[in-house]
Amino acid sequence: MITPLCIVVALAIGIGSGTALPASAAERPHIVVIVADDLGNADLGYRGSRIRTPHIDSLAHSGVRLESYYGLPVCTSARAALMTGRYPMRYGLQTLVIFPSHTYGLPIEEKTLPEALKEVGYRTVMVGKWHLGHADRKYWPHHRGFDHFYGNVVGEVDYFTKERGGVVDWQRNGTFLHEEGYHTRQIGDEAVGLIESHDASQPLFLYFASLAPHAPYQAPPEDIAAYADIFPDPAHRQYAAMITGLDTQVGRIVEALEKKGIRDNTLIFFTSDNGGATSALFATGARSPAERAASGGVALGAKPPASNAPLKGGKASLHEGGVRVPAVVNWPSRLAPAVIDAPLHHVDLMPTLLALTGGSGNPELPFDGRDATATIAAGAASPHDEILLNVEVFRGAIRRGTWKLIKLAILPGTTELYDLATDPGESTNLAAEHPEIVADLEGRLIAYSRQQKPSLWLSSQVDFLGFQGETVLAPEYDVDGGLPADGLKLPTP
Repeated sequence: MITPLCIVVALAIGIGSGTALPASAAERPHIVVIVADDLGNADLGYRGSRIRTPHIDSLAHSGVRLESYYGLPVCTSARAALMTGRYPMRYGLQTLVIFPSHTYGLPIEEKTLPEALKEVGYRTVMVGKWHLGHADRKYWPHHRGFDHFYGNVVGEVDYFTKERGGVVDWQRNGTFLHEEGYHTRQIGDEAVGLIESHDASQPLFLYFASLAPHAPYQAPPEDIAAYADIFPDPAHRQYAAMITGLDTQVGRIVEALEKKGIRDNTLIFFTSDNGGATSALFATGARSPAERAASGGVALGAKPPASNAPLKGGKASLHEGGVRVPAVVNWPSRLAPAVIDAPLHHVDLMPTLLALTGGSGNPELPFDGRDATATIAAGAASPHDEILLNVEVFRGAIRRGTWKLIKLAILPGTTELYDLATDPGESTNLAAEHPEIVADLEGRLIAYSRQQKPSLWLSSQVDFLGFQGETVLAPEYDVDGGLPADGLKLPTP
């Protein structure tokens, strides 16, 4: 169902038609992509949460809300899909995440979104969390298309010390940094500075990849205190403060764009990589309670505070709570407020932005994503007949129309079929009642499975249960940062 509130009839650059693309770089829109980390689907003000997010709410109310928008189950695969427009199973990133001990990354033959935008005149900048490869400099953001990078390359660091197991992971364009401050505020400062110093005659692409609200749950004391009368659970106060802290930086970015005089022609896209963490496995993080307490964190109990209600499951799950995420597109000069229920996916971001800007992908590595401008701007149907939610050697999920199939291949194996039109919470398994639909979707899922590259995670020989091994941060760090030539290595807890 598509519920338009007010649809723009004619768009100056031919949104949705693929025609009349901007003739020059100066006419192309500025683009800001904001990605939250492990954000619960229900944990925003405009979605009914008591967590205060006025700036994100404003973008949602004045923009296009994508209510059936999908990420992937975990961080690395989700970010890979955003950066390539291709399903992660195409290049081996379909399983879990890049751990500190891993030496692989997003394969260099994959063309990235910033690389494509640079080709059509964009200045490309990134702040925040990368998580697409750290052990070799070739995987770092400023070697994958970004003109400027400030942040961390591994998946999780302490918000105050920027440490992972005693090693600081914090850099600007390859230069190792020791800086005091809070991660979310620091990347906000950097983003605002980049906007303020930008030459507005050149189109800007800003990728703001927040670490918040990923564990460890840490925030400045004054931010936590603001929730003292709302959430009795200390972890929930911590989590809420992190989300409000992210929202504050979103507001600062919007304000900086307005002061620069480029807000009307800036497309802002806000989303989360995956659903909120609902398992203690993902809430406890990589540090001990003592270490976390020393930097203001909270040692969690069995239940993390994220909410994906009314959706089932959470981060790492193929149920809706793990893969359906908030998404908002806001572009004042081109898009009127609307609520879109047509299914879309992270892989659609790159082809959609390239359709708007005249960029191109790699024809030898075709997109799985589709140009979604007609859906977003004019309420057209989804450009997808089906969406692969993920496929691995032991499980997979696919959505076609309103039907969704989840297969778990680990013995004894399970088959789940849901009609999302009537059961978005996936409470009633209809597999036994509709064997013909199961057979059709299973055949499609198996076809995708036969196309997948071997999982780089499964090939990495890491002891997952114990998180054993060493963390390796690119050996060339010494080139700019004066660190050991043999690399940064640390035992992983």
